[in-house]
Amino acid sequence: MLSSCRSHVAPETTFSTITGQKITLSALRGKPVIVTFWATDCASCIKEIPHLIELYQRYHNQGLEIIAVAMAYDPPNHVLDMTKAQQLPYYVALDMQSENAHAFGDVSLTPTTFLIAPDGSIALQKTGLFDLPEMNSQLSKYIKG
Repeated sequence: MLSSCRSHVAPETTFSTITGQKITLSALRGKPVIVTFWATDCASCIKEIPHLIELYQRYHNQGLEIIAVAMAYDPPNHVLDMTKAQQLPYYVALDMQSENAHAFGDVSLTPTTFLIAPDGSIALQKTGLFDLPEMNSQLSKYIKG
């Protein structure tokens, strides 16, 4: 089950994508954002990829952004290879100094997924595989019809 943590505001952090983009969470304010911490050697993370792709394809045109943050220990070439092999359509970020993991409460387990509401609050946090129907239900609250 996804845990609700409405009172917490998402940290202001900057993600560095594999394409060299810098993305701040504040720049995405007004949109629902999924931030998921993952690793290429994490079986549950790989299992979750089709669900993330499905969510992205279903909701991106209505505002959803997804940022998949690779853990600091994950070699960048593995992240690039996995991104290409899985044809990931959403942002993939490297967290070489663990700055993003630290900003989100020292994330160390993968997958760890956060759903950030358009107002910048953390609506859901889940360590381990998230429940796709429940994530769809939560996202539907924030999607502009």
